[in-house]
Parts: sequence; structure tokens; C-alpha cells
Amino acid sequence: MSKTSIKNFSRISIPRTSCLCLKFSTSPSIEQTFNHPLNLTTCISSLQSCAHLKSLEKGLEIHSYMLKSGLIDSPLSVTSLINMYSKCNRMRDALLVFNNMSCEANVYTYNAMISGFLSNGFASKGLDFYKDMREFGVLPDKFTFPSLIKCCCDLKEVLEVKKIHGLSCKLGLGFDVFIGSALVNTYLKLQLMEEAQKVFEELTVRDVVLWNAMINGYAQIGKWDEALGVFRRMSEEGVLMSRFTVTGVLSVFSVRGDFNNGRGVHGFVMKMGYDSGVAVMNALIDMYGKCKCIGDALEIFEMMQEKDLFSWNSIMTVYEQCGYHDGTLKLFDRMLHAGIQPDLVTVTTVLPACSHLAALMHGREIHAYMIVNGLAKDGHCEDIDDVLMNNSLMDMYSKCGSMRDARMVFNKMSNKDVASWNIIIAGYGMDGYGKEALDMFLRMCEAKLQPDDVTFVGVLSACSHSGFLRQGHEFLEQMESKYGVVPTIEHYTCVIDMLGRAGKLKEAYELALTMPIEANPVVWRTLLAACRLHGNTDLAEIAAQRVFQLEPGHCGNYVLMSNVYVAAGRYEEVLDVRHTMRQQNVKKTPGCSWIELKNGVHTFITCDQSHPEAKSIYAGLLSLTARLCEHGYVPNI
Repeated sequence: MSKTSIKNFSRISIPRTSCLCLKFSTSPSIEQTFNHPLNLTTCISSLQSCAHLKSLEKGLEIHSYMLKSGLIDSPLSVTSLINMYSKCNRMRDALLVFNNMSCEANVYTYNAMISGFLSNGFASKGLDFYKDMREFGVLPDKFTFPSLIKCCCDLKEVLEVKKIHGLSCKLGLGFDVFIGSALVNTYLKLQLMEEAQKVFEELTVRDVVLWNAMINGYAQIGKWDEALGVFRRMSEEGVLMSRFTVTGVLSVFSVRGDFNNGRGVHGFVMKMGYDSGVAVMNALIDMYGKCKCIGDALEIFEMMQEKDLFSWNSIMTVYEQCGYHDGTLKLFDRMLHAGIQPDLVTVTTVLPACSHLAALMHGREIHAYMIVNGLAKDGHCEDIDDVLMNNSLMDMYSKCGSMRDARMVFNKMSNKDVASWNIIIAGYGMDGYGKEALDMFLRMCEAKLQPDDVTFVGVLSACSHSGFLRQGHEFLEQMESKYGVVPTIEHYTCVIDMLGRAGKLKEAYELALTMPIEANPVVWRTLLAACRLHGNTDLAEIAAQRVFQLEPGHCGNYVLMSNVYVAAGRYEEVLDVRHTMRQQNVKKTPGCSWIELKNGVHTFITCDQSHPEAKSIYAGLLSLTARLCEHGYVPNI
């Protein structure tokens, strides 16, 4: 029988170190280990152990011994060797074994090769092997089909998976539960809902694996109602949930923020003893986090005896989503001390925390860690999929006020998407470098990239912060006609802010009234802030009346209006504003500030006494205030 040519496989990019190198000189050590010559059964058992442990060196020794002892001529030997090399990520060596075997290839050797290609990311080669297998007259069995179906799923081969489905039915394997599970998963991932449901209903035996396939399949494509419907049917038919059922259902409750049902599943988890599973606990952390129950999420995290990378990423994501940026950085430090290697998700979670806290030193340390540990090279990430990481770095540097570092990352990026340009434009605009922001916008257009609505928020904000009134008006007028972007409320707010900063309050007010979109509280609050800046009490009252009607519970409205009256010396109105706040049960959020030192980020709230060095800090502050007063400073109380 002819074999698959290794030339076909050589097109796949695999390191040259992955070549077969057998250690004949080490074979005596094998016999010494077992105290007797090995037979075929012992060799195969040892190869299975090597595959499980991914022990390539020991596997090579056993292979060399089998060659020397003439134990290589059976399909069982070849299958075991292929499996061992596949599990050790050496598919080139597995193919060499297949091509050089002296016996006839059977369904088991083909299964081992197809499964190996699939698990090593070469799904197309797995399908090629299947076609050779059929050409040489070898019929697939119930172990072939699940791997083939997964190959089709990875390659999105709809027609091929339907052909394989038909063949499985023709061979009488259509009711096999493992083939059925693979088909259900694949059809769902390929958005073939009717086919998935049909396979599910036709199966006479539906074990928990199949139910899980339906639940998780629907959940993964965002069909939450269908996933819960299958879960209800599963419960009604008395099928006991497994850990995979729990993670699938929790993912649905997480997205929906369904705290009550999520807590009910948590109770079931405790009752069934599933709380020892890392995947289940990670799903619970995610569920509680999405339900804004940070205390419950942290409690689960702390009680976990074994924490993997997903555990740390989940709890840090919860902290970051809830606005506990300082806690996110502390968890990251704990993660590093625990010896867990961060990944892309970790970095893109932690860097925004640095951005919110303006923790530039922390951000630079994380960037350096990325470079040292191979997450980035030469200050930038090489893979096109890592544009997100570069964007996170740029966003952190720009929000920390270090545009030099942000531009350095930007310049070294080999791949830039629209978000990359948006970040650099917004960064320059936010830091008052309006000319640089507009120059970057022109370069973006020259690079044939289509600006989006976020781009123009950055451009108009740059015009606002730099006082470029003419350019700001032009951009607003040309957005739709020249660039195909319809102005939104955010763009009009930027222009109103621009006019307000420049003292053109009447024009800003007219735009708020005449723009084609109904003004929201942010628009009126922006105008109110401009009135406070320029001391226009009359227009401030009009803006305040509008914003109080739209958003009576926002403390910023009252603070701004109170400051307007204070600046105008109208203290009775100040008291009226505060009285209204009490009536509406509106409480001002305490002011918060932070400073980054070598030992971390220190956070302070107004009149805060919780810091361990509070006494010495306030003593130093009083001393500094006294020295200022000696030089004529009068505190504005």
C-alpha cells in the first residue's frame, strides 16, 4: 500500500528541531529499568505512559529499543508510537513512523494520525488523511468520526461534515452517542440550528455528555433562551448535571446577570461536591462578578485550594469591571508571586487599571515584564492577533500622560488597526496636543483606513482641548458627507464643550437646542460646566433646569450649580440647592485622589483617616499649609 508522502506535510510550518532522533545507545537503560527484556505489551504500555506524561525522551528510548528488538512490525506498535509522538507535539516524527511502517495501515493507525493532526492544530491535514484512508479502502469506525467532525468544525467545512454525517449513518453508527455529541457541537458552532436539534432528537440514548453539548453549544453562540430550554428539559427527564453542565448554565446566568438562579446553581454545586473543580469555581467567580457581587466572587476565589490562570484572570476582571482598580493591581502582584505566568487576557485586564489610576510606574513594570517573559519583543508584539495588547499598552501610556511612550509603541507596531489610530489620536487630544492629534488623523486617512465614530470623538475632543474652533466645526460638517460617519450625541457634546471652553456659550446653547438628536443629561451638564467656568449664572440656571428634569439623582448637577451660585455670591441659592439634594436623597460622592509610589498606589478620600501613616500625612499637610499662609496664601474654604 502506498503511504501519504512526507512532502505534502512539509508545507506545514514546524520547527526543524522536530525531527526523529533515536537513542540506540540508551536501550540498555530500558532493560535495567524493568530488570528484564521488554515484550510488546510492556513497550506499548510504556509508550502510553510517555504519551500521557508527554515524556519525549523516554518515548524515544522505547522506540529505539523496539526497533532494535524487532517489535515495530505490528499495527499496534505503530499506533502507540504515533500516539506518543502526537501527544509530545512531534507530528513530523509521527508521520515518519506512519510512512516507514512495514505492516499494512489499518483504521487504528489512521485514527491515531487524524487525532494527532487535530490536536496539534493541523485540521486540514487530518481531513487529507481521512481522504487517503477512504481511497485505500479503509473504513472509518466510531472512533474516527468524532475527530473528523471536529476537523470540519475547525475548518468550517459545512458540506464535508454533512458528508461525514451521512457516511456514519450509512455504516450504522448514526446513533453512537459520541458521534452524536460531536455532530451537535459542530452543527451549533456552524450556526446550523435545525441540524443540531434533529441529531439530538434522533438519538435514542442521550447521556449527560450530549445534553451538555446542546447546552454549551447554544451558550457559545449566544442562544441563551435555547440553552436554558435544553437545561429545563434535562432536569425534567431526570438527567443528573455534571461539572460541564454547571459551567454551561452558569455562563448563561453570567451574561444575563441572573443572580438568583446563579446562586441556586451554586447551592447545587455545594450539594454535589463539585466545588473542588477549578472550572466550576471559575464559572462561579465569573457569574458573581457579572452580577456585581464582588464579595461573593472574592470569597470563592480565596477558598479555592488550586487556582489556575483562569481563576486569577476571572477575579481580576471582576475587580476591574467593578471599578476596584487598586485591588486589580494588588491581585496581579499576588498572581506573579504565586508563580502564575500572565497571558493576553491578564495584561489587557491589568493595563486599564494602570490607566484609571495613572499608575505609570506599574504600567512600565508590566510592559517590561511582557518583554522579559516573551509576551512582547523589543517593546512591541509581533503576532497580528496581539494588536489588542499593543493597543492596551498605548492606551495605558496615553492616559498616564506619557505620549512619548505611547508613540514609541505605536511606531514599532507592524500591524495597526483603526483602534490603534483612535487611541493615539485621543491620547494627543486629551493631553492638549491638538496639532499632533490632527496630524495623526491625516496620516490615518493617508493609510487608507476608514475613520469611525470613535475616531471623530477623539478628533473633536482634540479640537475642544486646543481651541481649534474652525477645524472642529469643519469636522462636524464633513463627518457624514466626506467620511460617511453619521454624527452622534457624543460628537455634538464634544462641539458644545469646544464652544463652551472658548466662551461661546450662546452658540453652545443654540446647538444643544437645534441639533438633530435630543440632548441628553451629558449635553446639558457640559453646558452647565461651561457656564460655571465663565460665570454665566442665567444660562447656568436654564441648563440646570434641563438636567435636573432628565437626571435628578446625579450629584454632579447639584455640585456644579452650587459652585455657580458660590462664584456669584448668591449663598441663599446655595442653601436651596443643598436642601433640594437632601429632599431628593442625593449624596455627593466623596472626592478621591491617589499617588503612585515605589511601594504601590496610595488612595485617599476626603477626610480619610484609614491610611496607616495618616497622622504623619496630616501633620505634614498642616505644616505645609502654615508655611503657605506665612507667605500670604488664604485658603478658599
